Amino acid sequence: MRAARTPPPAKMAAGFLLRSDPLPATRPARPPGSGRPHRADNRRWARPSLLPPASRPRPRAPRRLRAALVAGGKPAICTADELHHVPVSGSEWKLALWRYFPSPNATRRNHPLLLLSGVGTNAIGYDLSPEASFARHMSSQGFDTWILEVRGAGLSARQMDYEEANQSLNGASDWTESVLLAGQSSNIVGQLRDLSQKLVDIIGKGQNVVPQPLVGLQERLSSTLEDFQKQLDVIENYDWDFDHYLEEDVPTAMDYIRTCSKPKDGKLLAIGHSMGGILLYAVLSRYGFKGKDTGLVSVATLGSSLDYTSSRSSLKWLLPLAEPAQALNVPVIPIGELIAAAHPFASRPPFSWLNLQISAQNTMHPELMEKLVMKNFGTVPARLLLQLTTAFQEGGLCDRSGAFFYKDHIAKCNVPILALAGDLDLICPPDAVYETAKLIPEHLLTYKVFGEPGGPHFAHYDLVGGRMAPAQVYPCIIQFLDHHDKI
Repeated sequence: MRAARTPPPAKMAAGFLLRSDPLPATRPARPPGSGRPHRADNRRWARPSLLPPASRPRPRAPRRLRAALVAGGKPAICTADELHHVPVSGSEWKLALWRYFPSPNATRRNHPLLLLSGVGTNAIGYDLSPEASFARHMSSQGFDTWILEVRGAGLSARQMDYEEANQSLNGASDWTESVLLAGQSSNIVGQLRDLSQKLVDIIGKGQNVVPQPLVGLQERLSSTLEDFQKQLDVIENYDWDFDHYLEEDVPTAMDYIRTCSKPKDGKLLAIGHSMGGILLYAVLSRYGFKGKDTGLVSVATLGSSLDYTSSRSSLKWLLPLAEPAQALNVPVIPIGELIAAAHPFASRPPFSWLNLQISAQNTMHPELMEKLVMKNFGTVPARLLLQLTTAFQEGGLCDRSGAFFYKDHIAKCNVPILALAGDLDLICPPDAVYETAKLIPEHLLTYKVFGEPGGPHFAHYDLVGGRMAPAQVYPCIIQFLDHHDKI
């Protein structure tokens, strides 16, 4: 990757820009600067307890991010052409947007493209390597491509991180996928250790194995959580849920992209993988219910659904974690740390099924799988996961009040939708994808399942970064977007 520019970063609109130079002359010009009755019994989730304000230490920005801010560059982990930080009104968060400029040799597109990723993930999943980059592929096809990292994910940061970056770079721990953790660290780690034991028990029951093979995993989880405690350089509350993404983060990102890319009709194309697709469905449902324009030209969802109740989703094995998490009042779940701890066991029984949650057998290069597992996942609030568990309850995913069921209003949308599924997706099987797709007006829906009986097969991540995705999935998406990319 080209070295970051040494002069102070340019400012764009209300955001903050870090970029790689030189910029080709062909790059785009940049501007200066109601539902079913409420069900309170099973639709509520506890808000994590807060430390008294006076006892909360001042958060510190992760070391690499602060260094980049001071130097006027961008972290090496960011392989985009530009890294933007956009403030969310009414909060202290600045969202990270990775931008990839369209190739000057490709057909010029009329609308910018927004990419949304899954729960607890960052932008890396869309840009694993030059040879396995969904984002780069789309930009090579002429799309002005943007990846959103929602609050708490990847390089998103709080406003005070920027202020502190100008004061000191000393005394902070290394950047660990920008995880800023919540609550009293000693209590959190103890509670998470209890949850990790619960996770091991669930895996054991799910695989019908005796406890002894699971001892190694439990020891590794315990060690990881102890290291996790040592890495805490901030005690701060992670107190958001799915609706914060929906109501604040996504609209903020869309407004900013419009300002930068200047589409003539002010609209965007959007693709969402996993929770990213759920967010897009929720946008269409909310705006359809209100009779408002979504600002979207067309939408593609990959391995996403608003209702998993009738499916065989493997996530149902993790539902027993929700109740103890709520009972213990655990504010955060370190998804990245737990996945990384389990990864060394994932290539041999009884844990080999863990890799299959991500990718079908022999569909990803081992080194890329390693990078995805170790670099793509972070920490999320328990509130977020608890709200997402409503997708496995009667009526499907609902808002935080428990009164608005998103799938009830998806039929009111007026945006073309491409709903893609993978034949071996254990997380969001084809029947789960179809459960939402069948509710979309027929003239707006394109539904397709990738994978053949004799192979190749597609698991949850293979739709984005599997070996066969560029040859099979990407052309399907590009054809759909191109068909609707009209002014």
